Amino acid sequence: MYIAMNRFKVATGSEGDFETVWRNRDSSLPEVPGFVEFRLLRGKVNDEEGYTLYSSHTVWKSEADFQNWTKSESFRAAHRNAGDHKAIYKGPPVFEGFNVVDGISVLLMRFSPSCLV
Repeated sequence: MYIAMNRFKVATGSEGDFETVWRNRDSSLPEVPGFVEFRLLRGKVNDEEGYTLYSSHTVWKSEADFQNWTKSESFRAAHRNAGDHKAIYKGPPVFEGFNVVDGISVLLMRFSPSCLV
């Protein structure tokens, strides 16, 4: 499993605009081979430097699946308008990629009675 993350410093006061961009994004990730999950994470506000930290967090079956996506038309389409919102950022996104260490993880699954029907 591979986790790909981008950290974004979003200018204070632009958080709503940033989240709207992500909510309205036309994503084809569910159709991409190897894609597992996407989350947008909101972090702490840094009042001193004037930003809120966000991270996009995608889980892939393998690093190769992620790399294949970055070379695809689907990737280009997803990022086509990325430069349209430069004013809401305090610098470029910072990418971090991680391979999951096998055998060192904990998964908690809870089921409600309605899931068992």
